Amino acid sequence: MLYHDSHDALYRAPIGPVKAGQQLTVRFWCDESDRVILRTWDGAEQQTEMQPIGDDRFEATITVPEAPMLFWYDFIIPRQFDVAYYGTSADQLGGVGAYSPVPPRSYQVTVYDPEYKTPEYMRHGVVYQIYPDRFFKDKNGQKGRMRKIAAAHPEATFHEEWNEQPTLDRDPENGDNRALDFFGGTLRGIKQKLDYLQELGVSVLYLNPIFRARSNHRYDTGSYEEIDPIVGDDKAFDELISAAEKRGMRVMLDGVFSHVGCDSQYFNRFGHYDTVGAYQSKESPYADWFSFEEFPTKYNTWWGFYTLPAVNKDNPVYREYLLGDEGILPRWIKRGACGWRLDVVDELPMDMVCQMRTSVKKADPDSVLLGEVWEDASNKTAHGSVRSYCLGDSLDSVMNYPLRRGVIEFFNGVIDAHQLRRIILNQQEVYPAPFYYSLMNLLGSHDRVRILNAFCGYEREGAIQMDPVEAQKIVLGKRELKTAKKRYVEAVKLMCALPGAPTIYYGDEIGMTGMADPWCRGTMAWDDADDKLHDDNAKILNARRESAMLQTGHLTVEAPDADTLIINRFSVDGKDVFGDEIDGKNVSVKISRK
Repeated sequence: MLYHDSHDALYRAPIGPVKAGQQLTVRFWCDESDRVILRTWDGAEQQTEMQPIGDDRFEATITVPEAPMLFWYDFIIPRQFDVAYYGTSADQLGGVGAYSPVPPRSYQVTVYDPEYKTPEYMRHGVVYQIYPDRFFKDKNGQKGRMRKIAAAHPEATFHEEWNEQPTLDRDPENGDNRALDFFGGTLRGIKQKLDYLQELGVSVLYLNPIFRARSNHRYDTGSYEEIDPIVGDDKAFDELISAAEKRGMRVMLDGVFSHVGCDSQYFNRFGHYDTVGAYQSKESPYADWFSFEEFPTKYNTWWGFYTLPAVNKDNPVYREYLLGDEGILPRWIKRGACGWRLDVVDELPMDMVCQMRTSVKKADPDSVLLGEVWEDASNKTAHGSVRSYCLGDSLDSVMNYPLRRGVIEFFNGVIDAHQLRRIILNQQEVYPAPFYYSLMNLLGSHDRVRILNAFCGYEREGAIQMDPVEAQKIVLGKRELKTAKKRYVEAVKLMCALPGAPTIYYGDEIGMTGMADPWCRGTMAWDDADDKLHDDNAKILNARRESAMLQTGHLTVEAPDADTLIINRFSVDGKDVFGDEIDGKNVSVKISRK
């Protein structure tokens, strides 16, 4: 028999990532040979003869590289008539591996910077994501800013009623929703709802983009320097930051730096800005920020959307504009934001992400830099290379989409508890504690169908979802809603039981439904809230905020049967996973899909 389990401390110690320069002990069970060779890779192959320790077990203790990197290992077993190999599992989630007649896929060890630190408030906190146009409109709305709004948004239409559905307005050139309809949610509106959010247990507000842009989602940035006049102004921003701070809450901004809007001070395709944009002249100060195939009509875009000209991220002037001492990223942190969530971070060069970390930490060592990564962020393949965002030189953490996918599939019966356990243990194995305990553990988001719809089986894999016209017709029935809400409450329990910051997408806590964009971006249903669902959320979220053990305790996961997970959080010698003293009893949380 050949056997190794990277999720078991009997076979790998430590189980998870290892600080650079420290030791790793690996054990292997083999009754088919008197020799086992540990093969490792750190850019070059090395082979270490494992020592027998009795009962057909072999052991090797090695020192991992001094530099942060991804380190790999597998096993070579010379037998009487052949050579066997043993590597990681077929799904590459680690744990119990598999025999192979040829060199296999290796086990990963994340070797990270011993000085890697992330903001403590993420591991202790609860995140609430807000789509600013759709959350709450203060009573004065856009009063006093109408002239600025008219100048900034000549194409905008405004809904007369808060509870209307968003408008589907397809661009004739590419079929994308133009998103030029507005409901008028404001920063002061968010400020007025801080008591509501605090009572829910929220400590970090993650705001979708608030900077001037053409669309209501504002991922087509018009100016990184200006608050969009529809949502407010500098004063309203300052008031929100101040009011949040008084409640012990923080505000995290959404940064879109791989592209800008064609309607922007940098590109200025429509001439709405008083700058000379790259579209208007080759002599523009922004001309080198963009690449043109045929000036000015054919230019490099983000995923083919003409409204989103891609920026040359290697341009030194662009980088200085973002990252210099007075650059955009440090500027808004100095204004009071706690940090940035980076949109499509894998579209940014790795050295630029590292520079972003340096820039924001210089502005405030306690600032946070999170990334949108849909896959395993420890070994994400992008643009032909493997990137690891958790070595200590780039991101603090990421949005946890792989866990979200696993949770949805578990409650929908696609996978069982044993497989969900493997997904959780794999993240524990590859993510260093500072990164792992800062994950944004989300269920809903502005890019997906609402979580209740997802728990009814309406979400599809990949970026392409149901056609919006057909999706608009989907209305969840009473039985579907009852089932979905039950699953949702259990899922929130799970997110609060695991390391990382549980993250609520606005309105999920009161039972909002909707398919993908634009229907998942409806206005907050203040007058049609499911009060029981809200109270269930508040109870779970606040219990998590009050439990040090659920925030930084050690973790083990059990799957006693196909329908049940048990999450155990505990101390070791009175200390948490970071080596700090921790008070409170050990906690076990049972999650069931029955």
